[in-house]
Amino acid sequence: QVQLVESGGGLVQPGGSLRLSCAASGFTFSSYAMSWYRQAPGKERELVARITSAGGSTNYADSVKGRFTISRDNAKNTVYLQMNSLRPEDTAVYYCNAKRGLIIFWGQGTQVTVSS
Repeated sequence: QVQLVESGGGLVQPGGSLRLSCAASGFTFSSYAMSWYRQAPGKERELVARITSAGGSTNYADSVKGRFTISRDNAKNTVYLQMNSLRPEDTAVYYCNAKRGLIIFWGQGTQVTVSS
């Protein structure tokens, strides 16, 4: 019933851009903080960006500040991650996350590969 479905991943050249989307259903989207995480092979899953439930505050990993932008549209139950100036080290599976207190939901992930 609860679903977080990511889309927009793929292969892109270094310096290029990609926009990820996460469509939510089965819960009250506007009550949850939304985040993007990523995990590269052999690495621990890391927080990339987070946005509060009303969209008034955002946080970013140092490695993506100035390049990535998280946003949300509560009317569409969707959170986005705009990724610019992509680097090979951005290559990872990107996961959508919803959190309200101790309740956490995860998406299935979408692959982003940055390579020439």
